Amino acid sequence: MKTGTVIAAAAVVGALWFAGTSAQVSAQTAVVKVTEDEAAFTLSNGIVTARILKTNGDIRSLQYKGTEILTDKSGHAGGYWSHDTTGGKSIVTKVVIDPAANGGERAEVSIKGISGGIKMGHGPGAAADGDFPADIEIRYTLGRGDSGIYTYCIFEHLPEYPAATMTEARYAAKLADFFDWMSIDGLRNKHYPREIPGEDKYVYTAIQSENRAYGFSSTTRNIGFFFINPSVEYLSGGPTKPEFLAHRDTTAVQAPVVLNYWRSSHYGGANVSVASGESWTKVIGPFLLYINEGPDPMSMWREAKARADVEAAKWPYTWVTAGNYARTADRGTVRGRLSLNDPLLQKFPGAVHVGLAQPATQRTTWQTDAKDYQFWTRNTNADGTFTIPKVSPGQYTLYAFADGVLGEFMKADVQVNRGQTLDLGELRWQPVRRGRQVWEIGVANRTATEFAGGDRFFEPDITLQYPKLFPQDVTYTIGQSTPGKDWFYAHVPHSTAQARVQPFSGVAGEGSATPYTIRFRMEAASRGVAVLRLAICGTGTRAIQVSVNGNAAGQIQLGPGEGVIARHQVQGLWYERLFEFDASILKSGENTLTLTIPGGPVNNGVVYDYLRLELDETAK
Repeated sequence: MKTGTVIAAAAVVGALWFAGTSAQVSAQTAVVKVTEDEAAFTLSNGIVTARILKTNGDIRSLQYKGTEILTDKSGHAGGYWSHDTTGGKSIVTKVVIDPAANGGERAEVSIKGISGGIKMGHGPGAAADGDFPADIEIRYTLGRGDSGIYTYCIFEHLPEYPAATMTEARYAAKLADFFDWMSIDGLRNKHYPREIPGEDKYVYTAIQSENRAYGFSSTTRNIGFFFINPSVEYLSGGPTKPEFLAHRDTTAVQAPVVLNYWRSSHYGGANVSVASGESWTKVIGPFLLYINEGPDPMSMWREAKARADVEAAKWPYTWVTAGNYARTADRGTVRGRLSLNDPLLQKFPGAVHVGLAQPATQRTTWQTDAKDYQFWTRNTNADGTFTIPKVSPGQYTLYAFADGVLGEFMKADVQVNRGQTLDLGELRWQPVRRGRQVWEIGVANRTATEFAGGDRFFEPDITLQYPKLFPQDVTYTIGQSTPGKDWFYAHVPHSTAQARVQPFSGVAGEGSATPYTIRFRMEAASRGVAVLRLAICGTGTRAIQVSVNGNAAGQIQLGPGEGVIARHQVQGLWYERLFEFDASILKSGENTLTLTIPGGPVNNGVVYDYLRLELDETAK
């Protein structure tokens, strides 16, 4: 109730601030107009005026009540898609929605690059001759009373085009220098007039699905600029994907930059690959470039978040007719009830994420998929019921994971038909257990925020603080220690005095091997097989050494590194590792299990989501 009250109050403040004069009220009712010349389209509605270049689909100018919001002083000017319309065989421009035909309610313009099989796009990581052979259509839409402009991009790979894999893909806006307050999330919301020494842009990454309104505001002009994603179905990596949201660029100008990544290489990345002969289409967006006013930055940010809820309620937009963007009548609803079958978990202990995505392949899972749409819901229903609304027709795999439950549920071949409400009924989920649970550390929730330092993961020197916080390294006693105090979230080499923060590289310098020791008591000597289960949500080293009661027991091989530690995050790609050993090593009374990260670069560590020891006394 408190959160809702704050947002509602902020919305009222924003509305009163915005509608304070009769002139402003009249702007709300002004008709939308679109004009064009040889070089550009201009859209206006009495509140915002946008000039869209016909050569590439960039916004070269975006004015709010006469004030220019964008800058041309820093690299690529204005607002732009990394995969623009240049480089192909031809460009076609047109007015898609003519406000003269709808009483001035709405205008939409289109700039389309025809690839003809030539690679398009020149974003990060792209080769000099382009990136991806697909027709690319960029659209901008302005409605009556809108305090901002919508943009979206339609990719179409035709069967006659060659095979390809896309590099990073995003929309970026370079803002005027009076924007001096950054709003990422509740932890990173601050006055930011210039770059901070020792920082880099990776400090400002966050979970996309949890932060649908973010950007900058001005403490001197009382104007805010925010990207608003009304849906995250077109973004990559599902509900756990961290991504860049905003930062200041590294040029002399240090312009504020707001980003909407839908495919990147960050934190495990995401994949868009097409084969020769494949027909593929995807619509990215629409999302809103929103401008507001308010008495202070926090009020403007809260009002933008409230506006994100308004936009989500409108989704899918009735005015979009493009590609495979499914309209309201075409979309279905999927519902059901997850029923936990676990003697230690009589009910869901935390939030449940349930989603529809494409089946996993050797190359791609839902965590790394940017090629397809995904549809997720987050429930806290104690009975396990869920509803996934607004699902585009198609065949999916249903996935689910829940706070406090180790592992993931999966149901293949879920066919969603046009306009259908599909009831899957009871879905019995039996989490895997390998035997009696001896102990657990943390919460299985795909992030390490519950551990010490996990609430400060974005501080560039956080891993250098470990030797000061844990000079004798971690010793965690089951039944006495607590995760938030006694277990450091990043298990990294114990740094030396020479190690230092190095922007864009995390920490430069070496460290010594770091043991984390877990002490626990057994009531009696054991037999069978002991199974150590590690849920990993960040990888920077290849293996962890394991010893039991002072004796080497082997090592755990980890997956490829994804830069979570070097690039200031608390979660990335999630996966599980099992390590089995002879349970007879354990004894009655006190036991120790030690996990050791080898010495080396300080970034070469691991971030644990959750740890559990189980005992299968029936195994031989």
